[in-house]
Amino acid sequence: MDVSQILSGKPMEPGAVTADGGVYFTLFSRSATRVVLHLFDSSSAKSPSSSIELDPQENKTGDMWHVFVKGLKAGTLYLYQVDGPQNPAEGYRYDFNKYLFDPCAKAFTTGSLFRLYDKLKSRSLSAGEDDKLSDLSDYPKCVVVDDSDFDWQGDRPINRPLNETIIYETHLKGYTKSPTSGVADCGTYKAFIGKIPYLKYLGITAVEFMPVFEFDENENNNINPRTGEKLVNYWGYSTIGFYAPKASYAADKTPGGAVREFKEMVRELHKAGIEVLLDVVYNHTAEGNEHGRTFCFRGIENDVYYLLAKEQKQNYADYSGCGNTVNCNHPVVRSFIIQSLRHWVLDMHVDGFRFDLASVLSRAQTGLLLTFPPLPNAIAEDPILSKTKIIAEPWDAGGGYQLGGFPGGSRWCEWNGRFRDDIRRFIRGDEHTATEAATRIAGSSDLYKGSHRRPVNSINFITAHDGFTLNDLVSYNSKHNDENGENGRDGSDANLSYNNGYEGDSINPRIVAVRKRKVKNFITCLMVAQGTPMMLAGDEMMHTQHGNNNAYCQDNAVSWIDWHDCDKHKDILRFTRTIIQLRLQHPVFRRTDFFTDASEITWYDREGKVPDWSKNNRFLAFRLYGGSSMINKNPDNDFYAAFNTDIYDLTLLLPTPPGDKKWYRIVDTSMESPGDICENGKEELLGEQQRYVLLSDSLVLLMSK
Repeated sequence: MDVSQILSGKPMEPGAVTADGGVYFTLFSRSATRVVLHLFDSSSAKSPSSSIELDPQENKTGDMWHVFVKGLKAGTLYLYQVDGPQNPAEGYRYDFNKYLFDPCAKAFTTGSLFRLYDKLKSRSLSAGEDDKLSDLSDYPKCVVVDDSDFDWQGDRPINRPLNETIIYETHLKGYTKSPTSGVADCGTYKAFIGKIPYLKYLGITAVEFMPVFEFDENENNNINPRTGEKLVNYWGYSTIGFYAPKASYAADKTPGGAVREFKEMVRELHKAGIEVLLDVVYNHTAEGNEHGRTFCFRGIENDVYYLLAKEQKQNYADYSGCGNTVNCNHPVVRSFIIQSLRHWVLDMHVDGFRFDLASVLSRAQTGLLLTFPPLPNAIAEDPILSKTKIIAEPWDAGGGYQLGGFPGGSRWCEWNGRFRDDIRRFIRGDEHTATEAATRIAGSSDLYKGSHRRPVNSINFITAHDGFTLNDLVSYNSKHNDENGENGRDGSDANLSYNNGYEGDSINPRIVAVRKRKVKNFITCLMVAQGTPMMLAGDEMMHTQHGNNNAYCQDNAVSWIDWHDCDKHKDILRFTRTIIQLRLQHPVFRRTDFFTDASEITWYDREGKVPDWSKNNRFLAFRLYGGSSMINKNPDNDFYAAFNTDIYDLTLLLPTPPGDKKWYRIVDTSMESPGDICENGKEELLGEQQRYVLLSDSLVLLMSK
């Protein structure tokens, strides 16, 4: 390379920035003694086409290494080598043999560093020889991206209020990977665009994608004991690049193609009125523990990016359960995370984030949970992120559990694990669970009111990627994870499930009927509860994982959505769509404040009286008053809901509807489709206005008009 093209540059934003007819490269490393930037001609190049050694006198300002290369442009491929102290006991793990990714790379080429090392391992190499890579043809390279070079066609943030939001959690690849999906380029960002009409039909207002930050599927070494096939990291909770969309999820495999394709997907979702939320993993990285691979942070500034063991710094503190923990509240790392989030909002037009194991974000550099941690507060108060949706999974693998009190103010929403567990117990028919279920349906004021939050801060869910699908929740008593290659040790044993008489798929009409009844009970409960509902993709069509409650490694038909289920279970699909429409049409289910008195909600026993909560068992009934002045100043109908989770049928005494109005039935989950739910405007007038026979394991929802 012509040396006249190489200038000292200046400390721009970290990463690679196109400007002034070239590219500015900037890398943070405090203790490095040597930094070399390598450029590559192609993604399959075995070695660099040119290398630029940075002079610490000319190319370093403070802790920032920098260089400007004229003539380079978007699409340029690069890696680093960094040298410095090799003293793990003091926290330093520099190794000049390793090629390193730019922590702020906005795109990667396809390839697999784990697959590459596995190939080297399979050869009889001497100790340490596998670290000296001579062939980089399968090693992913960082890609220079110009984020200004995309036509957003006037796209702007939707900023939909939380009380008008229906979240749909899905795996981007698995949603369309099955040949049954009926779209081209299955399993890609492009393919997902083809499912937007279905999402609109269903009534979804926000998709929450499981991790799409760059990760390497090949890090999993487990073997499927049934097939003998090597398993993968399908879910992606093991980040490699915090700025880059996963390259293999793009139909366009050219360098940087994933960025363009991801943006196109976001743009088209926004045109349909659907927001994009990302499940993000800032709590750990794919570099693992002290025995893991070095490919980025560990070889750049190990003791800054990671929490290290207090006494033995060669070991990593592990509050993630994945080998290492990101040092989130170190000022440098905090800035790195904020800048990463800003990139996804500003450059990729993302609408919000769900933070995996978010209690790690609250941990000090000593590992202790902080009362006022800098990072969650910085995210909540950041002016660029101020309109985004921010959702915490308010626990971690180190014992941190902050449900109802995740720090950072009222901007934070939380996955409400108590809602999941209490509603599962109640619908299953457990004794004396009605009180807890009533509290969850009313918005979980016991969890959120004391921290000055609102019902919408509770992200209500019955199922999520982690655990049983809704179909499996009513079809299995225990997990069936044998094909994960972990001898059944993985996945939770606390599923709060019930197979209703037979383990697994059944053709018994009675069992099938009661399972579908309970599925409809769960869906209705989710949609009439105060809070922000989140449903798992596929639940609306009875998707099954055949009892696998931890399908993180199953990149196959176990996890992929089978679109034939839309027809096979069209009754459940219709029910789900209709109950979503009901929620969106009636503000009484979407309050922005907690209930204050009986003029807004009244609870009943089966005789229409005030319940004795100490004795109330397997039954719950309530009335919502649509005329309440607290309902966003939007008058609504009155609604009466009753749940019978017992094995016996009940005769209920109904409250009197207001004025000269009468009760109309919207939902009775004991009925066969299409009688189980009425479309808007087609509600059925009750012939008997004082009593209602509610069958076992079913619920009824009435509307006054």
